[in-house]
Amino acid sequence: MATPLGNPGDLSPRAREILAGADLILAEDTRRAGLLCSQCDIPARRFLSFHDHNESERQEEVLRLLRQGQNLALVSDAGTPLLADPGYRLVRACRAEGLPVSPVPGPSAPVTALSAAGIPPLPYTFLGFLPRDAAGRRATLSAFARTPGSLIFFERKDRLRESLAQAAELLGPRAVAVCRELTKTHEEFILGRLEKWQELPEELLGEITVIIGPPEQKERADEAGARRALDAVMAAADGRLKPKEVARRAQEMAPGWSAKELYELLTRA
Repeated sequence: MATPLGNPGDLSPRAREILAGADLILAEDTRRAGLLCSQCDIPARRFLSFHDHNESERQEEVLRLLRQGQNLALVSDAGTPLLADPGYRLVRACRAEGLPVSPVPGPSAPVTALSAAGIPPLPYTFLGFLPRDAAGRRATLSAFARTPGSLIFFERKDRLRESLAQAAELLGPRAVAVCRELTKTHEEFILGRLEKWQELPEELLGEITVIIGPPEQKERADEAGARRALDAVMAAADGRLKPKEVARRAQEMAPGWSAKELYELLTRA
């Protein structure tokens, strides 16, 4: 069931009823779940931690309780569970055994961010949390470089600038929205251009959702046009730029080409 992203007032009446009536609440963080229940005056009975590191070992115990007819509620730290949190394996196992599963809809960070960012919402692809390592992020972003829609992902504040730099290289010029602390006191939407990621403030606190707009070029320059763009940048630089910088600058004259593609074209034997 969905729980507030930050503002307790977003908890629905149905969600209150479910939490109050649950025999057991499965929570990614039992302390946060307990605090929510306390803030909302919900007389919750019992909590059991259920997260990435113990999902497999807890699953059979949870299934046993469900078989006994107990009423369980599954919540994540905030928002709608399963979208970027544990739980889908448990739901799949319940479905396989014929145990009832009922969604309790409510707050969701990707949808909340989309609703106020002013970036085209349809279609969109939600990537969850990007991989922690640079190679993993590169592989993920490359796989969706040609996706005709907006991309949404969660990112830690200490990896944000690096992730946006990689995204700019791989995806090309696009609109971007960095949405932080959604529904909380210090909620902020930083709107700008992906290729100007360096203009982002150095220090951003809180939980961050990133929306990258869809590709903006409807017609892609052919290879000859891309080579002309590279040649023009190299001629103007007179040997003073490294290949990666040449590729980045050539993007403006080679519609539809990412800096990565131009770099590969430039260095191709």
